[in-house]
Amino acid sequence: MEIIPAIDLRGGRCVRLYQGDYARETVYSDNPAEMAGRWVEMGATRLHVVDLDGAKIGKPTNLNAIRAIASSVNVPIQVGGGIRSMGSAEELVSAGAARIMIGTAAIEDPDLIEHLMERLGSDRIIVTVDAKDGLVALRGWTESSKVHASEVFKNMAERGVTHFLYTDISRDGTLTEPNFQAIEQLMDERVAGLIAAGGISTGEHIMRLASIGVEGAVVGTALYTGDISLPTAIEALNNLGHKVN
Repeated sequence: MEIIPAIDLRGGRCVRLYQGDYARETVYSDNPAEMAGRWVEMGATRLHVVDLDGAKIGKPTNLNAIRAIASSVNVPIQVGGGIRSMGSAEELVSAGAARIMIGTAAIEDPDLIEHLMERLGSDRIIVTVDAKDGLVALRGWTESSKVHASEVFKNMAERGVTHFLYTDISRDGTLTEPNFQAIEQLMDERVAGLIAAGGISTGEHIMRLASIGVEGAVVGTALYTGDISLPTAIEALNNLGHKVN
């Protein structure tokens, strides 16, 4: 299992939001590339980069910051936020994204997902399912839908998606705990390549996610506050046989 540090971009800066609320923002760095280098030096094997501005307006916006991150580290980055067309996806791949993450378009334009997999390869596509009370949120979590998360997983799996990211919005940035019940249910339903996010705030949470069998855990706020030490968490996983990829 990989522990994947989150780098959320807004206005070119590295920030964290509380439950996805743009009005509840904490700025952690004016230099996202420097922050990316810090996580890699501590042992990160992959980075999770979200263009919050792009997610809100519907097209990638923080391209300069994304390029700077990709060129400054020697690990793959997965990038999301506002990818709702083939052009945007290709732009991010050109900027250095190893994988691209798509949420809103999976609901509103599911055929695009198939076209992206055909063009870029299925291994480069991650469908993100961001849910609150079981219902999927859209456009950077600023709009709610009536679509249940389970429907998205089923539909996208049938279309050949092999990588998913699940985030419980109500837990994100709260330093509480992940929605283990929902994550365990998804694993029971054999959701492929599942990455979990939202509420991960202790080393014990990471170990439990590893035991559940998820492919990765995206950690944001807890790394920035120091509640989780990345080197310590990686060492703990390795010591228990959950070797970090």
